[in-house]
Amino acid sequence: MDDTENDFQRVIRRHYRERSELQGHIQALKSSVPKSDKNRRRRLLADVARLEAEMEQRHQQELEKFEDLEPSLESVTADLTKMNLENLPPRPSKAQKRRERRAHMERQHQERMPAARAQQLATFRRDEEEKVTAILGAKNLEMKTIPADGHCMYRAIQDQLVYSVTVESLRYRTAYYMRKHVDDFLPFFTEPEAGNFYTREDFLRYCDDIVHRASWGGQLELRAMSHVLQTPIEVVQANSPIIVIGEEYTRKPLTLVYLHYACEFGEHYNSVKPIESPGATGGMAPRLF
Repeated sequence: MDDTENDFQRVIRRHYRERSELQGHIQALKSSVPKSDKNRRRRLLADVARLEAEMEQRHQQELEKFEDLEPSLESVTADLTKMNLENLPPRPSKAQKRRERRAHMERQHQERMPAARAQQLATFRRDEEEKVTAILGAKNLEMKTIPADGHCMYRAIQDQLVYSVTVESLRYRTAYYMRKHVDDFLPFFTEPEAGNFYTREDFLRYCDDIVHRASWGGQLELRAMSHVLQTPIEVVQANSPIIVIGEEYTRKPLTLVYLHYACEFGEHYNSVKPIESPGATGGMAPRLF
């Protein structure tokens, strides 16, 4: 019985771990799709529901196996079948006890999940920040926090420019460049392998959102900004090599930090600053106006 219960507890712990890993995977998927892209977000939600349903079905099937572990009691109860037990209160079977115990453990598990997930997210954040700090330290840089308001990528660029420019201006110039070079960007806006084919009109609406909404920016917008500024932009991540956009330009690059776990709602960009002079700005950049 002890071995069976230990096996059951191990399965419960594995189920919790798998749920947490799936939630992390789902969060990464959600972060990769702009909120303004309603079609992709709708398909993403359908995929998320399918993944959760498949995992729940598999977990249920694994838990049901424990109901079949009750040893045969025929040899023990053979002589009791002739006894008159009508006046005795019904006693719960071992299977019923196991089901009640499993339900109790599941309730406890569900109650602990929010706190455990918050702790797990804090662990992921700490690990990510430590790795980013090491990468930036080798470049004599440290992270500079940018508000998480949907404009973080543009604010991180703004923070490192040596002249005054508004976020609205950066968004407008980015969208303007992308509109003028649709053929350069449209192939990267489409996902043939996923069956997502977007039209020129879809892309132009996406450019409108850049100007009129607090939509998150990504590599398309960074590519456009590198051309507008005629400056390389490098993106530092914890678990991936540094991405350099606009390598054809020779100016000192602007450096952004891309974080997966900094915010509850997903991805976030921070700026950087030199370690030896915290008040200094990043690399030199061209005048935009």
